[in-house]
Amino acid sequence: MIGKLIYLTITRPDIAFAVQVLSQFMHDPTEEHLAAAKHVLRYLKGTQGQGILFSGNTAMTLTGFCDSDWGSCSDSRKSTTGFCILLGSSPISWKVKKQSVVARSSAEAEYRPMASTCCEIVWLLALLKDLGVSNLTPVTLYCDNQAALHISANPVFHERTKHIEVDCHYIRDQLLAHKIQPAYISSHDQLADIFTKPLPVSQHHYLLSKLGVFSTFQHST
Repeated sequence: MIGKLIYLTITRPDIAFAVQVLSQFMHDPTEEHLAAAKHVLRYLKGTQGQGILFSGNTAMTLTGFCDSDWGSCSDSRKSTTGFCILLGSSPISWKVKKQSVVARSSAEAEYRPMASTCCEIVWLLALLKDLGVSNLTPVTLYCDNQAALHISANPVFHERTKHIEVDCHYIRDQLLAHKIQPAYISSHDQLADIFTKPLPVSQHHYLLSKLGVFSTFQHST
């Protein structure tokens, strides 16, 4: 069941976070995990016509959103990375993943998604250039953590950031190359929020509309 749901996240970013959590318990599931998986199935049944709308008259621009939920895993205290990249107003790349190390601060937890998103942006720029699409830089990369933004713009590495210096150098290099432009965005409008934590229904639907995820028909349940 979870394997099929993972495949479905290719076109349904709205279930990416829930499926990422469930996939961590595939080898030792409990009744609670099965109940949660069935809840996802009921959600899918009620939103069968929902999907990504690729607009034909949108601006040819790239925009990135990255976020993290610091220490969200109650078992390992590791944070969750989430990001999405939009071409115009349509999402073309997104990811949800538990971070490999325990973040020592919220700034570190937010900075690692910035580095991951930056890597994806650089790859997409190269891909689009091969397809004949250029002049997309600098790509605006939105983050809702001021400390992480200050680290990316500050060439001086302090004692508290030396353990993430590799990521700092990479983002700084891309910033100096004018490939990215970090910018602040409020948590309410942070599209990547939907990939890092459970949200209230109203906020969930609000972010989906901003992501360009719409329902082509209303299916009664």
